[in-house]
Amino acid sequence: MTHTSARPPVPPGVGVIGLGAMGAPIARHLATSGIPTTVTDLDEVAVDAATAHGAVAAADPAAVAVAAGVVIVVVATDTQLRDVLTRPRGVFAGARPGTVVLLSSSALPDTCRELAAAAPEGIDVLDAALTGGVRSAEAGRLTLLVGGDPGALDAARPALRPWTAAVHLLGDVGAGQVGKTVNNLVHWAQISAVAQALELGRRLGGDVQKLRMAMQDSPTDSRTLREMDQMRFTWFEKDIANAEKMAAGTGADLSMARTALAFMRTFDIDAALRLLAGEDPGLYSAL
Repeated sequence: MTHTSARPPVPPGVGVIGLGAMGAPIARHLATSGIPTTVTDLDEVAVDAATAHGAVAAADPAAVAVAAGVVIVVVATDTQLRDVLTRPRGVFAGARPGTVVLLSSSALPDTCRELAAAAPEGIDVLDAALTGGVRSAEAGRLTLLVGGDPGALDAARPALRPWTAAVHLLGDVGAGQVGKTVNNLVHWAQISAVAQALELGRRLGGDVQKLRMAMQDSPTDSRTLREMDQMRFTWFEKDIANAEKMAAGTGADLSMARTALAFMRTFDIDAALRLLAGEDPGLYSAL
C-alpha cells in the first residue's frame, strides 16, 4: 500500500465495475458531471445504458484500470470482488501507480484487508462502503464509510463529489465495512420496530397516517419512520449474515439482529406499503 507522503498523483478518469442497482447510478452521475468515466459489466444492457449517458465501455476490469485512476468496484460477493481485482485481466493487472481502488461492495473486513495487502506497489485500496440505499444512489446522495489511507482518500475525493453527500473516514482498511454493518443492524431493527408498532396501532383502531405524523414530532422520529414507504426491503439476509460472520469470536450479542431477520423473512412488504399509504390492506403476517 502506498504511504500518504509518497503517493504518486492519481491518473485521470474514473472507472465503475458493476452496473447494478448502485453502480449504474454512480456511473451515470460521474459521466454526466463531465468526468471521463469507463465502465464494465457482464450485462450488456447495463453497459449500453451507461454509455448512453456518456460513459465509455471497457472489455474487462484491467481495461477499466488502464483508463481510470479511481476505480469503484460494486459487485455482489466477496468472491466476485477477489476475482475482479486479482484475476489475470483484473484491476491489479491494469492499474497504474497512483490508482485508488474503492471496494464499494458489501464485503467482509478481512476480504478488504486481504485485497489491500495484495495490491501492487503504488496502488491504494480503500474499503468504501455505501449507505443510503438505491434512492440515495439515484439522487447522487450516497454516504461513504471509508477505511484506509487518508492521503489516498483525499486524492480520490474529486471523483466522489458527483455521487456522494458525505464521506466518513473511520479508520484503517476494513473500518468502512464495520461501519456499514453497524448502520445496517440499526436499519433493519428500526424497520422491524416501526412496522410492528404501526400494525399494532392499526389493529387497535388507530389511524396509521396520523400515528406516523405524531411519531415524527416525538423522540421516536427517524429517517426510517419518515421514508419507510420509499425504501426497498432488500439485502437483509446478506447484511445480517455478514454481521454474524464479523461477530464470530467477539462475544457480541446479536439477538436483536436475529429478531429483525426473523421478522423480515415474514414481512408482507406490499401490505405494509399500502398501510403506510393510508390504505387498509387487512391483516398481514408481520406481527
